[in-house]
Amino acid sequence: MERDDPARAVAALRRGLELGLTHVDTAEMYGMGEMEELLARALEGRRDQVFLVSKVLPQNASFAGTVKSCESSLRRLGTDRLDCYLLHWPGPHPFGETLRAFQQLHQEGKIRSYGVSNFDVEDLEDAVQLAGPGQIACNQVLYHLRDRSIEEALLPRCQALGVAMVGYSPFGGAGEFPAANSAGGKVLKAIAKDRGVTPYAVALRFLLREPLTFVIPKASSAEHVEENAAAATLALSAEELQRLDAAFPGPRPPLPAGG
Repeated sequence: MERDDPARAVAALRRGLELGLTHVDTAEMYGMGEMEELLARALEGRRDQVFLVSKVLPQNASFAGTVKSCESSLRRLGTDRLDCYLLHWPGPHPFGETLRAFQQLHQEGKIRSYGVSNFDVEDLEDAVQLAGPGQIACNQVLYHLRDRSIEEALLPRCQALGVAMVGYSPFGGAGEFPAANSAGGKVLKAIAKDRGVTPYAVALRFLLREPLTFVIPKASSAEHVEENAAAATLALSAEELQRLDAAFPGPRPPLPAGG
């Protein structure tokens, strides 16, 4: 959602809900709480339709600080619970303190699950060991066609531990989505044309090919939301996946060619 055009942002989010895109991600850091307040407007009367996620900043993630941050987020969002609450990235406070706050908030019904963000393999393993099996819901990390580094070790470890991997910035940062006239962009464009969708939908579908993997694309307009939503029903063939894998090589061996 964009702060500079609130009405457009609210319309985009509501259009996403109409299309079944119900995972809504925010954080106390985004606009220093302003985005949560804007989301409250968008979700008015629609709270039960969404899976709502927010995050605590590392510097606030002591036991008391986590509880305070969560309660502040709930107040700004105009809701009595979060579906998932994340530590935004590892920071100065021992994760055990943050975890203890997560557990208390969970017992109080203020959060329904909890997880982490930007954790590497070692940090994730430590978190799972502290929390116990099945308690860390997800790890939210950077993942897009031009940065598939998580596939080398982090994604397999998430899968082995039963931790969902949520990819943020699935189109990359500014200027990082492959240009239409680049080698990779031409592959995206060709597959998109064959499928009657946009290259963005094709990119999303490729990133969603692994089990326990989700993506949270940003969309600034209802039109962008509609383009992204096409990925939900798009089924790429083994041959198309192999072409994309070759166009945007990852750290693991190439996918087998389709039959």
